[in-house]
Amino acid sequence: MDAFEGVIGLEVHAHLLTKSKIFCGSSAEFGADPNSHTCPVCMGLPGALPVLNKTVVDFAVRAGLATHCKINRRSIFARKNYFYPDLPKGYQISQYEEPLCTDGHLDVFQNGGGNKRIRIKRIHMEEDAGKLVHEATIETSTYSLVDFNRSSVPLLEIVSEPDLSTPEEAVSYLKMLRDILVYLDICDGNMEEGSFRCDANVSVRRKGDEKLGTRAELKNLNSFRSIERALAYEIERQAEVISGGGEVVQETRLFNVDEGTTYSMRGKEEAHDYRYFPEPDLVPLVVDEAWEEEIRKALPELPVEKMERFIREYGLPRYDVEILTADRALAAYFEETVALFPEAKTVSNWIMSELLRELNEAGNSAADAPMRPARFAELLKLVKDEVISGKIGKEIFPDIYKSGASPKDYIREKGLVQITDADALTGAIEGVIARHPKEVAEYRAGKEKLIGFFVGQVMKETKGKANPKLLNDLLTERLKRR
Repeated sequence: MDAFEGVIGLEVHAHLLTKSKIFCGSSAEFGADPNSHTCPVCMGLPGALPVLNKTVVDFAVRAGLATHCKINRRSIFARKNYFYPDLPKGYQISQYEEPLCTDGHLDVFQNGGGNKRIRIKRIHMEEDAGKLVHEATIETSTYSLVDFNRSSVPLLEIVSEPDLSTPEEAVSYLKMLRDILVYLDICDGNMEEGSFRCDANVSVRRKGDEKLGTRAELKNLNSFRSIERALAYEIERQAEVISGGGEVVQETRLFNVDEGTTYSMRGKEEAHDYRYFPEPDLVPLVVDEAWEEEIRKALPELPVEKMERFIREYGLPRYDVEILTADRALAAYFEETVALFPEAKTVSNWIMSELLRELNEAGNSAADAPMRPARFAELLKLVKDEVISGKIGKEIFPDIYKSGASPKDYIREKGLVQITDADALTGAIEGVIARHPKEVAEYRAGKEKLIGFFVGQVMKETKGKANPKLLNDLLTERLKRR
């Protein structure tokens, strides 16, 4: 299948972190009892009229500016007409011909080096539909229940151009986009809860061809791993169809997570199938220059900007900064620690190995970590000053993290202060040498790698508290002495 290449365009739906829904005052909170966050507007009852939530517009403009989009001065809402049990009005209020944001882009880092620019066609606002609930799966359930809590929850739809070629590129783009939305505090990016979800339009063509092939739309992609697997399968499937003399059918397909395959759901709709027309109950939206500039000035430093600054200011490798800047709170934690302990690479190493393990196990954000940057820096300074060894520091890290205690107080109470007195180590060294005459003879005969054995034995004697450098020096000197 090396003769073919994939052509991928992505449609991302992001739930916005507003307190209320896009066109009514009902709560947009996730996880409430079914149908408890509803009102006549979001239930589509006769005579109920929509009123636009200004915060939704603010968030949409924020997303547009962060992705280099043009913010259109005038945009209009439209009715997208289709029938489905979770759509109470029989139409969805969205934007179509005149969206709020157009012509943006994201530069995605490629594994082989360099960036690839992925164009963003549009970002528009819309309301979500309700949710069908099934006793088992949609395939096996004998009935459906409808929860309208999600109906009219505000969404951004972010549509890319078909500029992505591989599943890996698609995942990189989605991760970068999610990081931006989370940095902006407009979406929590939780794919499991459906607050950041994606549909993919996939086609293949022979390498060198310019013409796009017939595309299939993939749905039910609820994790980065699922997205990568579904795209890889679909590209291979379509290539096999064409190679076998067949034709790819334009359709919507679902991804089966257990089998790692896609299967046909229905024929693919076109825009005209939805009979879009301007929403008569909402006036055109006008975002003037002053409003746009107000939002622009409030934008935070974005992930790519932060990555570039971390590389430039702290001299960190790209691998480190991709991890540190993926979460805004973690990046802040890193910078607060470096301000107190100005050795960026050491801080980065400990964050990635020790802190992230504890955060993941506890399900914490760096913002909520019981061990604050001041304590973290205090521990690193104790290791640097050889008050404790790095090994001891890592062993006690989980206790200090959970308690938030002072590392100085902890090691004093536990008697873990590193032994830096040569006289105090001499007794332990002599005892080890006396108990291992065979290894001593082998070392003196030229098997110098045995120094590690002797270090380990003395460390066992001192419960890991011997200063490693001092211990190595004393052992080397003593073993060479006949």
